Amino acid sequence: MILIADSGSTKTTWMEVESGNKIVTEGLNPHFTSDEAFLSACATIQQHFHFPTFHFPIFFYGAGCGSAAQRERVALLLSKAFGTSDIYVETDMMGACRAVCGRERGLVGILGTGSNACYYDGDKIALQAVSTGYILGDHGSANHVGRRLLQDYLSGLMPRNISSRFHDSYPQTKEEFLEAVYHQPNANRFLASPARFAVEHINDGYCSSVILTSLYDWYNYQLEGLQKLSYSDKLYLVGGFAAHIMPLLDIVAQEHGLKIQKVLADPIDGLREYHKK
Repeated sequence: MILIADSGSTKTTWMEVESGNKIVTEGLNPHFTSDEAFLSACATIQQHFHFPTFHFPIFFYGAGCGSAAQRERVALLLSKAFGTSDIYVETDMMGACRAVCGRERGLVGILGTGSNACYYDGDKIALQAVSTGYILGDHGSANHVGRRLLQDYLSGLMPRNISSRFHDSYPQTKEEFLEAVYHQPNANRFLASPARFAVEHINDGYCSSVILTSLYDWYNYQLEGLQKLSYSDKLYLVGGFAAHIMPLLDIVAQEHGLKIQKVLADPIDGLREYHKK
């Protein structure tokens, strides 16, 4: 038995490799998730799968697992929950690379709740963009687009016809928005939620402009340097947000000489294929 997990800030997808059975729990980003919440999610997994009494490997690919300290913490929690020491904790970026590229080389981008990018040499991440998190970075992500929508809406800069529709979808007061952003847990998830509105209205000039501007920022802050250093024009993408905005991603890619090779909304199936081999 091999258990794999792909964990973002919004959700974690767990899969048993041989059977392909999977289950989704909440996102388990260690920067935002308490030990208790992490172990509670693991308890849900134990109820869903039949685990052997002997040690079995767990491969956990997670957002927020970039530092050695966070990887060690996640490994200890997994060991405590499942009683095995055969645990491998990697970043969600490495998970994306293995899922979408396998052993191929290319530029890999994550565009989900958050964002990131790297150059993968077919075995390891050879170059990686600097990630500054959901407050300073996450350009091109649902979080970034959601932030821009909220900024324009609360500042009265959103076009009136779109503003009225936005209010219908998000009737909170300014005070309630600010409370959720500054005083409630998981602000990154909350900020990403209005991006659904932009996707639903992607043919509206304002919404498409917000998404495009965010994608250009993503290219400028994360992809451009990687493209120049790697001399690669192949782009692989992972993330539900990426899958929903493909027409606009195509525009940005073509303008910068990039060829989109593959897009996976959920990397778990790609990771299964990788670990089966």
